[in-house]
This record gives sequence, structure tokens and C-alpha cells, in this order.
Amino acid sequence: MRFNKKKKHFSIFTQQRKLAIFLACFLISIAGLFYFINGRLTPTYLNYAEVQTNKIASMVISKAINSRTANVLDVNDIIEEVPSDNSNNMVTTKFNTEIINRVLSDTNSLVQSHLEQAEKGDLSSLPYLDDIEYDKQTMEERGGVVFFVPMGQATNIPLIGNLGPKIPIRFHVIGNVQSNVESSIREFGINNAYVEVSIHIKVNVQIIVPLASKMSVVEQNIPVAMGLVQGQVPYIYTKGEGGNAPSIEVPIPVPEK
Repeated sequence: MRFNKKKKHFSIFTQQRKLAIFLACFLISIAGLFYFINGRLTPTYLNYAEVQTNKIASMVISKAINSRTANVLDVNDIIEEVPSDNSNNMVTTKFNTEIINRVLSDTNSLVQSHLEQAEKGDLSSLPYLDDIEYDKQTMEERGGVVFFVPMGQATNIPLIGNLGPKIPIRFHVIGNVQSNVESSIREFGINNAYVEVSIHIKVNVQIIVPLASKMSVVEQNIPVAMGLVQGQVPYIYTKGEGGNAPSIEVPIPVPEK
């Protein structure tokens, strides 16, 4: 009788042990499968997150710029003539650095302010997009711009579409906004030039997805001034393309005696 009881207890213990081993193997297999799938999909997540992050950050920057009271200036408003002692009717011009630096400073402050407000959970600073859901509570508590996208959308799987589990994506602005002034001058007609002055904005961001992160740069050009700068029409005009380039001589009226 005692032998039967011992045998019965041993059998129950063996079954429990097998069940425990089975559950442990099952959980390890699930964890391994999850880790494998996540590793294969992480590059896809990061690429999708980078695209969405660039879209959101660019729209925030554009929204900040649109809030300026001043519009794009005429290039003649930031160009001034330099006094010259020459008597050959030549005019020397230069950019008004005071105006350009003021616009540069105002632009930097606006962009930095809007990005900081967005990271604090101010949804009015963020663009509204149909395929993005912001996590305002996490943004207020932990900072950064946090949004969700369905896994099917991120992995481009049409079968699950918007029904898949939502993947949290966060991006932080690293450092201050970097900017510099760029100018472009193109020949236009005879002794004229089309001038564009813009501010090149660069923002460094860190993109974070589950179990991975990536650094990215958001860049955008913001026009400051553009327009046509007209010079005096010369009496003789040549394109200067080789020795046989045609020249045009403008008739000079002969002064009356």
C-alpha cells in the first residue's frame, strides 16, 4: 500500500516537472521568436520612424516660420550701396548684415520655442496627421514627441493595416537649432542678377523605437529675401564664351556741338 502511494506521488511529481519544463521551453521559445522577429523588423521600424519624424519636425519648423509677422523680404531691402570714389559710374553693393542677423536670430528662437513646446506635449505646436496618434501623457511626463503607428502600417503589411498592435515611437531634439545664411546669385538678362537669401536650419534628433535607437538630422531651407538686382546696361555687351563670342554695341548719341 505504501509502495502504491509512493509510486502515485512520484508520478504526480514527474508530471508536474514535465509541465514546468514544457512551460519554460514554451516561454523561452516565445521570447526567442519575439526577439528574432523584432530584430528582423527593427530596420523597417527605424526607417519608417525616421520618415515620420522628418515629416513631423519639418511641419513644426514650417509652423514656427509661418507664425512670423514679417513675410519674405524683397532682396533690395537687404542690399545697400557702398559709397565709392570712382567716377566710372560703377556701383558697389553689399548685404545689410544687421537685418539678416535679426531675421536669423528671430527664426532660431521661433523654431527652438516651437520644438520645445512640442516636446512638452503642446499639441497645438504639432501637425495633425491622420496616420499618427500622439501620446500626450507620456510627452508631458517624460518629454520628447511620442506617437503611435500600427505595426501593419510600419511594416507595409496590407493584411493587418491599421488593426495591428501600435508601435510607440519617440524622438528628442538634441542640442540647439543650428542655422546659417546661404545666398544664391544667378545671371538674369544683361547686367542683372536674381538673388536669393535663405536660412538653412538643421536639427539633430534621436529616434527611439522598441529595443533600438537612431540619430537623424532634419534640414530645411527658409527663404529670407529674393528678387532682381538691376545694374546699368553697358554700351558693349559680350557673353565672354571664347574668342569668337558675339558682342553687341549700344549706339551712343553724339553730343551736339
